[in-house]
Amino acid sequence: MKIAIIGPTHPYKGGIAQHTTALAHQLETSGHDVRIMSWKKMYPFFYPGEQFVPDDEPELPLFANTDRVLSWRNPVGWRKWAAKLRDYDEVIFVWWVPAIQGTVYWQMLKALGERGPHTVILCHNVAQHSASPIDKQLTHRVFELADQVLVHTKALADIADNLTATPLTIAAMPAHLPGGEPIDKPSHTKLRNHLLFFGLVRQYKGVDVLVKALAKLPGVTLTIAGEMWGKQEAKLTQLIAELHLQDRVTMHSGYVPAKDIAGLFSAADALVLPYRSGTATQNVELAFAHGIPVIATSVGSMPLHIHDGVDGILCKPDDVASLAKALQNFYSKNT
Repeated sequence: MKIAIIGPTHPYKGGIAQHTTALAHQLETSGHDVRIMSWKKMYPFFYPGEQFVPDDEPELPLFANTDRVLSWRNPVGWRKWAAKLRDYDEVIFVWWVPAIQGTVYWQMLKALGERGPHTVILCHNVAQHSASPIDKQLTHRVFELADQVLVHTKALADIADNLTATPLTIAAMPAHLPGGEPIDKPSHTKLRNHLLFFGLVRQYKGVDVLVKALAKLPGVTLTIAGEMWGKQEAKLTQLIAELHLQDRVTMHSGYVPAKDIAGLFSAADALVLPYRSGTATQNVELAFAHGIPVIATSVGSMPLHIHDGVDGILCKPDDVASLAKALQNFYSKNT
C-alpha cells in the first residue's frame, strides 16, 4: 500500500513526533510505500513550550521519505499538498490539538475528496483537557470528513463517540520509547527513597497534590522533570517553600532529551503520576520499560495498565491523603 502520514517528526520534540517516526519505520518494514508529510511551522508564536530538539540530535532514526512542508499560516499550501496525496491508498492524520490541526486537516480532507484515499484520524488525544465549544465543533467537523477514527483507549473512544458518527476503532498503543531500545534498567536493588514525576506539568497533572503528599512522607525526595506550562513553575516553587521542602524537591524545568531519560528513571524508586484527570499516558509503559513501578491515580487508562499491588499502586485523584497513604504503603512494603 501507499501510505502517507500527516504529522510531526524531527526536529519537533516529544512522544507524538517520536511515534509518527516510529510508525513510518514500522509500516515501511512491513512492506508499504510510506511518506511523512510534516511541518515546517506547526505552532503559532504563542505556543508556551519548547518546540524543537537540536537538529543534529534526533531522538529516533530519521525517516528518509519526509517532506517538511506544512505551515499553520499557509492555507493555500494545505490544499495543494493534500492534492498530491490523491493517488495514495491511505492517509493517516495525526491528531492531538484541535486548535492547531483542526482547520488544517479539515481543508486537507476536503481537498482529498470523497473519492480519494482511505483516511484515518489517529488520535493521541481527542479533545483538550479544557476543550472549548469551538474545539469540539472543529473536532466534529474534521472527524466527520474522515473514513475512520483510531483511538488507543476506551476513555478516548467515549469522548470521540460524543463528537462523531464516523466509525471508531480502539487499538492499544505499544510503547514507543525515546531513543529506542535497549533500555538500561536500574542496577540498584535497595530503595533510594527517591520518587520521580516525569512529563508536561499542567494543572490537571496534579503535581501540587504530589508535593503536598510528599510533605507527609519524611525522608523521601522527589524530582519533577518536564516542561512547565502557564504559571506552574512559580506556583510549585512557592508551594515547595511554604512546605519547607526545598531540600527534598528538585525541579528540572524544560523538555527532557531522550538521552537523559534513563538516568532520571534509574535514580527513582517509582514514577508518580498524580493526575486529577486524563485519558491515557505512555509514561506508565516508559516506567515499566525502565524497571520501576508506578504510583498513580485511578483516572483514564491507568487502572487498565497498572496492576494495583503488583507493578504499582492506585489511589484517588485530587486527594492528598489518598496519595500520601499510597506512598507510605509503597515504602512500608518495600523496606
